[in-house]
Amino acid sequence: MELKWLLYVALLALGTLAVQAHDMDDDNDGDDVVDIEDDLDDGIEEVEESKPGTSSPPAPKVTYRAPVPTGEVYFVESFDKGTLDGWILSKAKKDDTDDEISKYDGKWEVQDMKDTKLPGDKGLVLVTRAKHHAISSKLSKPFVFDTKPLIIQYEVNFQNGIECGGAYVKLLSKTPELNLDQFHDKTPYTIMFGPDKCGEDYKLHFIFRHKNPKTGKYEEKHAKRPDADLKTYFTDKKTHLYTLVLNPDNSFEILVDQTVVNSGNLLNDMSPPVNPPREIEDPNDQKPEDWDERPKIPDPDAVKPDDWDEDAPAKIPDENAVKPEGWLDDEPEYVADPDAEKPEDWDEDMDGEWEAPQIANPKCEAAPGCGTWQRPMIDNPNYKGKWKPPMIDNVNYQGIWKPRKIPNPDFFEDLEPFKMTPFSAVGLELWSMTSDIFFDNFIICTERAVADDWANDGWGLKKAADGAAEPGGWEMWQRETKQRECQKLLTYFSLPYSLLELARLPTISEPSPPRAAVKQKGTKPAVRQRLLSPLLQRELGPPCPHTTSLPFG
Repeated sequence: MELKWLLYVALLALGTLAVQAHDMDDDNDGDDVVDIEDDLDDGIEEVEESKPGTSSPPAPKVTYRAPVPTGEVYFVESFDKGTLDGWILSKAKKDDTDDEISKYDGKWEVQDMKDTKLPGDKGLVLVTRAKHHAISSKLSKPFVFDTKPLIIQYEVNFQNGIECGGAYVKLLSKTPELNLDQFHDKTPYTIMFGPDKCGEDYKLHFIFRHKNPKTGKYEEKHAKRPDADLKTYFTDKKTHLYTLVLNPDNSFEILVDQTVVNSGNLLNDMSPPVNPPREIEDPNDQKPEDWDERPKIPDPDAVKPDDWDEDAPAKIPDENAVKPEGWLDDEPEYVADPDAEKPEDWDEDMDGEWEAPQIANPKCEAAPGCGTWQRPMIDNPNYKGKWKPPMIDNVNYQGIWKPRKIPNPDFFEDLEPFKMTPFSAVGLELWSMTSDIFFDNFIICTERAVADDWANDGWGLKKAADGAAEPGGWEMWQRETKQRECQKLLTYFSLPYSLLELARLPTISEPSPPRAAVKQKGTKPAVRQRLLSPLLQRELGPPCPHTTSLPFG
């Protein structure tokens, strides 16, 4: 009896783990396919009823619904009110620049995206090209780096492609001097994050400004370049989702479209490193005059052989060569053009005596050659060149000299670089040679689930709408969603059935019933199939993809 119940508990635990595994798979699948079916229930309408004989249902119409944050946020902006309320345009001028282009007079507008599949979904658009643009907005409260992660996420669409320009954001440091209507390129920021491109150099910046605890000065720290190919994000004219996750343990992740493209640690993967070296080379140390860095030297005892002829030429005439038959010795290679005429405006006093231009001698075309014949040159077998003594190991070799190491007077150790300068505003300070860069759905928060929900309701909706508009795109999205839900339900229904089957097993103390009796007890497989199939079909519609029968019985 005890063995039976131990098996019962073990199976229940395994089933629970299986269900959790499916849920975790769904969460991880968000890297590739956004799970937004629940959010789309109220926003999808069938365009027309399926007609008999058609191979697939018509693509639905995806309607837009403004995203709403599902948890605590420091900043959100979807621009769906159609205004720039809460945003401040900079009135600053850029230093060290010609007056004609020094002003931040680039134009910003709230617009629908070009060729949008979601009418009503508005965003912030950098309208003008070849201008300095700067716009910013205050957070609901300053972000202080303490015990919670930082997540910054937003969308970008290079609607006209991008020639040279950026689409990165700056998280502006909380300082008494911060004045958003004077926001410019030298305004202190804590983090700079986002895409940037010029020529064929495609970048995804993550830069933070680290404060030196000894000097109080700030230094930019740049994340290593992603291994992923970023070109598509700049050229495909689709909306892409950019996410930066910073954790209190100093780890970070950079995601594009919910797929990790770069990750690392603030202590190990930034350039220059956060912490300076403990020792440095002594700047006052000098190499001794007698320090010998030559690993090899000419053999001082070597003597040039007596038969070494340094004057012998490298090339000599080939004495075995014979002049080709038919060679025209008396004909020059080039002759004056007999058809050329002196120009009427030729002034011999000014231009000198006129001479007809030279052309190839037509008589030489059929001959092996014209002019004086000369023997071809060949390598001289006796050539040795200038004699040099052979090289031997230098017995006095001391290696390459390096200055001695001394303690670094500027050394410090910051083991918590995550605790950066608090920031209180988000800003876009950009120059672009391409117009109509579309920004949307900014969020700054501390919980990954909140950022993911916001992404599903915003970028995920755009992705679903784009997929529905592409041939076969909607059907593919439906199949992927249905397959995941099918796996969940099969797990849910198989677990209680397996427990029922286990409960019917005889205990150790009970004699086993005859085989025929066991087969007759309980619900028959065909009955279970009929009972469970309608339930699954009510949940999912047609039978699960790649599933011809249920795995019960």
